[in-house]
Amino acid sequence: MNGRTWALAALLWATACGALPVVQPPAPPPAFAPWQADVTRILTAARADRGAYAKLTQLCDDIGNRLSGSAALERAVAWAQAAMRADGLVNVRAEAVTVPRWLRGQESLELLTPRPLPLTLLALGGSVATPPDGVTAEVVVAHDEHDLQLLGERIRGRIVLFDNPMPAYTPETGAQYGETVRFRGHGAALAGKLGAVAVLVRSVTAHSLATPHTGNTRYADDVAPIPAAAITTEHAALLSRLVARGERVTVRLKLTALNDGTAQSANVLAELAGRERPDEVVVIGGHLDSWDVGQGAHDDGAGCVMAMQALALLKQLGLQPRRTIRVVLWTNEENGLAGANAYARVHAGELARHVAALEADSGAFRPEALTVELDDPEEQAKAAAQLAQLTQLLTGMPLAIRQHGSGADVAPMKAGGVPLVGLIMESSTYFDYHHTAADTLDKVDPALLAEGEALFAALAWTLAEWPGQLGRSTR
Repeated sequence: MNGRTWALAALLWATACGALPVVQPPAPPPAFAPWQADVTRILTAARADRGAYAKLTQLCDDIGNRLSGSAALERAVAWAQAAMRADGLVNVRAEAVTVPRWLRGQESLELLTPRPLPLTLLALGGSVATPPDGVTAEVVVAHDEHDLQLLGERIRGRIVLFDNPMPAYTPETGAQYGETVRFRGHGAALAGKLGAVAVLVRSVTAHSLATPHTGNTRYADDVAPIPAAAITTEHAALLSRLVARGERVTVRLKLTALNDGTAQSANVLAELAGRERPDEVVVIGGHLDSWDVGQGAHDDGAGCVMAMQALALLKQLGLQPRRTIRVVLWTNEENGLAGANAYARVHAGELARHVAALEADSGAFRPEALTVELDDPEEQAKAAAQLAQLTQLLTGMPLAIRQHGSGADVAPMKAGGVPLVGLIMESSTYFDYHHTAADTLDKVDPALLAEGEALFAALAWTLAEWPGQLGRSTR
């Protein structure tokens, strides 16, 4: 994720772990009663459906990882259109988006002193290359911003290791993604400003099993960019221990990463047309791109196929909503948000008719919460209360309702007055796989994926049927 993306994601995960206001769900009011039978039917059908898992299998095994600018992402764009046409959806199309193209190239990291040892790494997305012979320098360690300032001139000419461990997940605190991800996003700029020649970042996970986690780095306009890479938690801890013991730790980092301009990609859209108010829209979706390691199964293949299959299921059940439900599969969430910004720009004239925009980008785990976000605090509080009532229709799916933190891809629509909703999944193991070679299909439970499909389908259907709009008066 780029700098803006990780900030949005950190807020999203803060809401997921209960750091922000929670609305206790009241009993559903009579206003929602007309949809109970339809919602029950949708939930029952979705929980028995394995169509989302079949789609995810194709996306993961037949296409694989899908970084912006890659041929694989464009195969995914074509695949998604074909799949939704086959499901009988209408207005299936690709809307062109210009995206950044970054190439990982070759990468290596060696510990030279106090003993030779190859170290496991992944370059951070957007990183610049090292010189052909690499960067050889002493390592200094910073655990936080305070440590970085204390190092002062000792940073000049050295490689900074940001060793900021991610706390272990607990039900009370959640994953605490925001506690650690900031150095992945801004570490290179912070250290480069003080004269560092490269940065290493401890992978953003509490459980590594010798697996590095990539993600985007962000350079500052007034600081020369320096090479940046993530290393495993085990190797970060090793280097920290050696430095703490007073050892002179030197490493050689080689990266051939390349920022190779831009490429053409697309957001993919499809619809189930509304029967009474077709010009009013409920958006559901996830991001189609992924990092260039693993298969992008949880991040965010799961969100895409849950949305795709939710609409396919409604079509199969013969349910035509009052308003149009539109699937949007955004491109370039991981390293630019070009797809999200393009959608908000292209559809600026119709955002006033967007009843809600729902995003899923937290894996295929048990649905745990919904977040809601609007510009106006009073409308946001009202929308949260309405969502809390609405979710009482979702039998067997207890959900907390939290304010703020909807998601990176729907965020650009906020300025247009669109109520934003994030679908949040239980996150105790999500960051074991996040942005790694281990984010593969075998980590996905088909039954939990179907629960996400059920939530998308039932929530989208109810919002499309309900005469009102979240946070606003019935109309």
